[in-house]
Amino acid sequence: MTTRAVDGRIPVGVLGATGSVGQRMVSLLEGHPWFRLEEVAASERSAGKRYAEAVRWVLPTRMPAEAADLLVRPAEAGSEARILFSALDADVAGPLEERHARAGHLVVSNARSHRMDADVPLLVPEVNAEHLELLLRQSFRSGAIVTNPNCSTIGLALALHPLHQRFGVERVLVTTLQAVSGAGLPGVPSLVALDNVIPFIAGEEAKLETETLKIFGRLGEGGIVPASLVVSAQCNRVPVVDGHTLCVSVSLRGAPSLEEVREAWQTFEGEPQRLRLPSAPPRPVLFVEGDDVPQPRLHRDAGDGMASTVGRLRRCPILGYRFVSVTHNTVRGAAGGSILCAELVVAQRRIEGLEAPEE
Repeated sequence: MTTRAVDGRIPVGVLGATGSVGQRMVSLLEGHPWFRLEEVAASERSAGKRYAEAVRWVLPTRMPAEAADLLVRPAEAGSEARILFSALDADVAGPLEERHARAGHLVVSNARSHRMDADVPLLVPEVNAEHLELLLRQSFRSGAIVTNPNCSTIGLALALHPLHQRFGVERVLVTTLQAVSGAGLPGVPSLVALDNVIPFIAGEEAKLETETLKIFGRLGEGGIVPASLVVSAQCNRVPVVDGHTLCVSVSLRGAPSLEEVREAWQTFEGEPQRLRLPSAPPRPVLFVEGDDVPQPRLHRDAGDGMASTVGRLRRCPILGYRFVSVTHNTVRGAAGGSILCAELVVAQRRIEGLEAPEE
């Protein structure tokens, strides 16, 4: 298996490269200082075609030239890439990701299939980098699986972690206003989405309520011991292209002032910032002042789409505090978050033979 590309970068591939998240991964990997895209994989109907012919490109940015001429491989085929980013549908992701991990690949998955497995990290790099210790418990030898949480869960975890770290979070009520891009391709039909709010997204509420507890949990002998906080979620699909908005009420220990809460966000940095990882935003959580912010159209691209923006901090008569956050769901919440997870694994040398290129 190839360890280095010809220019010294680590060869990587994208599974499910023709879908909306796969396209984001392909786009974000262009010019990456550590990773070089050398393989794209998709379903049998796309296999054997040039990527430019197989994909219906939906991003506003151009297709990277380095990807256009790559031949699409079947997702189940063997690979020479050391790292595989998985944007596969959950219906097929589970066994295929395991097969690639057993073959010696680091699989960084955006699918839900392995998120709650006892030995698989559910990783938000700024929040629970220590959960990468779970890789030592996996039985894939030189391979491994790391998972990216649900897109809304990532936004919630980023906003809550500075508060949980400083004060302790006890209870959370969250209502999500989720962009249509989160539904993937072909997405929500226009006659359903336009002029409408859909108060149901299959499986989303359960993901927010369970994934958050694993992310904030601690390492135990049998895996992650879930955090004791309680999350109640209501999820809605809204006619916004990109950017998930979360309206959050939270109870905190110690009755901090609003200024102390604001300061916790403003001074927060995590392991990716300390390591200066290529995809890490300088500030993972940005606080904005104003009665009508944050808004997805104005704030989803903060930190090149990798930062979560919070605002409208005020008192809640029930839980104590309330605020609004906006996070780019297909960048930080999916493709960019997965790439940052891989960067952290490489920077911490969690997998033998995977090291960042020398500058």
